[in-house]
Amino acid sequence: MASFAIPLSGLEANSTSLSVIANNLANLNTDGYKNETLSFGNLLFQMQGASGNGDPIQIGSGVQVDGTTSNFTNGNVNTTGIASNMALQGNGFFVVKSGSGLDYTRAGDFTVNSSGQLVDPSGDLVMGYPAVDGVVSASSAPGPITVNQAATIPAVATTSFETTTNLQAGSSVGATFSTPLSVTDSLGVSQTLSINYTNTGTNTWTYNITLPASATGGTGAPTSLATGSLTFNSSGALTSPSGSVTGIKITGLSDGAGPMNLTWNLADASGNPTLTQQDSASATTATNQDGYGVGTLTGYSVLADGTVQGQFSNDQTLALGQVAVAGFANVQGLTQLNNGDFQSTVSSGAAVVGQAGIGGNGTITGGAVEGSNVDLSTEFSNMIVAQQGYEANAKALTAFDQVSQATLQLIS
Repeated sequence: MASFAIPLSGLEANSTSLSVIANNLANLNTDGYKNETLSFGNLLFQMQGASGNGDPIQIGSGVQVDGTTSNFTNGNVNTTGIASNMALQGNGFFVVKSGSGLDYTRAGDFTVNSSGQLVDPSGDLVMGYPAVDGVVSASSAPGPITVNQAATIPAVATTSFETTTNLQAGSSVGATFSTPLSVTDSLGVSQTLSINYTNTGTNTWTYNITLPASATGGTGAPTSLATGSLTFNSSGALTSPSGSVTGIKITGLSDGAGPMNLTWNLADASGNPTLTQQDSASATTATNQDGYGVGTLTGYSVLADGTVQGQFSNDQTLALGQVAVAGFANVQGLTQLNNGDFQSTVSSGAAVVGQAGIGGNGTITGGAVEGSNVDLSTEFSNMIVAQQGYEANAKALTAFDQVSQATLQLIS
């Protein structure tokens, strides 16, 4: 009698294959989705005897589904312009905290909840390494990352400043030039200094740094903070002072700010003098100082290593935290959940949580999401193959039915 179980197993296997393909196609536009393939294995062969030379005569019992394999290759990076969105490229998973524990996902369509914390569409917290005063400690236990728009950074008083200034060569003795310069005190209040230059002869000038008397609660002439001489060589380069001017002290500010001790850098970071004497009009083209006032968070961005960097109203940047990335010894051993989440199993091994770009983990693109890696043409090809397999097994089942009917007719 013909075995109906063989073509029935083929029908079931190819039907399952079609279901997997249909699921891939359904998730063509699902962020972070990884397409799946089905693998088949033949069922136990039954021994029918042996040939004359002793070779076994065996007939298979059909087919079964051996397993599914997820394709963890990267999907396309789709720019969204949403600061909280992240696309992970390379190995690893984002870590989210759900009600049942830690889950892992490639879907980076994160948002911010009412508490200012990064969350996924299900409301699960995105885990990472919080920052304290802009310093991220990757050795600490992962926790939620907060990007609260109410965040502020305190003022930092100016300690050094520099100006890019040219004093006109050939100026007459007694010619003057003045450069205003804003510095920030310990309360974040801007105080305006004046650097006053006076020509005293060939290649020589004096300077007098002053502060308005009103800044210290007085009246009348400005307060002189520092004076000195400047000497230039025949090429117009500053030769004296050879270093910075230090000990420029400000005390008794009327706003209650603390004392200030300033340094005037006469060279830039590369050692090039910032004061020159050339035959062009005296002018200051740039000023720079290292203090800043109180700043409030105006926005943030995610860097390649997962650092969430805040931008503040005082033009400063500060790390708010760093997104954690988890890796596994066997990603095929992960259990899939709803919404693109995965859970670790004994087969996958425990999650190794670390930083993006380190230890084999991929890097992060901020303001973007990783799209599905389903290839439409491949899935259509697989669907045709599965459909033909189903039809072939259905034909075999019909043939078995006809043989059975013929056998029954012989008996009758």
